[in-house]
Amino acid sequence: MHDIVDLEGRGLPGVFVASAQFVQAADSQSASLGFPTVARVFTPHPIQDRTDDEMRGYADDALAQLIDALTSAG
Repeated sequence: MHDIVDLEGRGLPGVFVASAQFVQAADSQSASLGFPTVARVFTPHPIQDRTDDEMRGYADDALAQLIDALTSAG
């Protein structure tokens, strides 16, 4: 989260990506860093012990959200 806030502060678009388990933590941390609207995309949880094909599926599913978050006006 710190990296994304730093990038955004420099005028570079960034998106925070994590598994769905971390929604509340992301909300709390982005608010405490003064950037509650930081772009974020969440994947299914858990990700450990997923096969390569499952991880590719997660990435494929997140791609449109990532592109949208990077190209949308904040």
